[in-house]
Amino acid sequence: MALKLYGAAMSTSTSLVLTCLHEKEVDFEFIPVDLFAGEHKQPHFGAKNPFGQVPVLEDGDLTLFESRAITAYITEKYKEPGYDLTRHKKLEEAAMVKVWIEVESQRYNPAIAPIVYQLYVGPLKGVAPDEAIIDTNIEKLRKVLDIYEERLSCSKYLAGDFFSLADLHHLPYTYYLMKTSAASVINERPRVKAWWDDISSRPAFKKVAEGMNFGQK
Repeated sequence: MALKLYGAAMSTSTSLVLTCLHEKEVDFEFIPVDLFAGEHKQPHFGAKNPFGQVPVLEDGDLTLFESRAITAYITEKYKEPGYDLTRHKKLEEAAMVKVWIEVESQRYNPAIAPIVYQLYVGPLKGVAPDEAIIDTNIEKLRKVLDIYEERLSCSKYLAGDFFSLADLHHLPYTYYLMKTSAASVINERPRVKAWWDDISSRPAFKKVAEGMNFGQK
């Protein structure tokens, strides 16, 4: 029985899981959820995710929500197919993947997410971006990226000289950021920019990015 993924292709959380599934070459059925129609807030969807958010993954009788938990499940269940995103056969490398997954979750995402929200979601609702929020979080992101720049002087990717789930988790939000003037925080750091160009050019993500059209008319 194929996995079922409920979500919206344009959403950062859904695209994260889609990229993971493509990297692992896992068969799945994608079931679109119309966010603009509020489908994710309807009772039938609330039975899958009580928080009314996408994505949701169904694997037989198992239902999962929260994108990072879903990617962890996919990479744990499907260790051998596709690309090895967790370095599960090498304990020390696997540990470093976990470290940088946490860095993305606890350091990178809290800085970048408010910027993307202000630049994309606010205008969609007819609200002008709050420049104070943007400036504050760009400064936070700069500090995080200074550490990334130093880290990437020692290894090609964040966890080592191998692409991993840690790098993958950065893709969706950074993709949207790079379409704005805030892209300068990436572009002005040569190692970070080279890393971004590398990970965003992977076939799995390029396929997913075709549907990441949030904010486009």
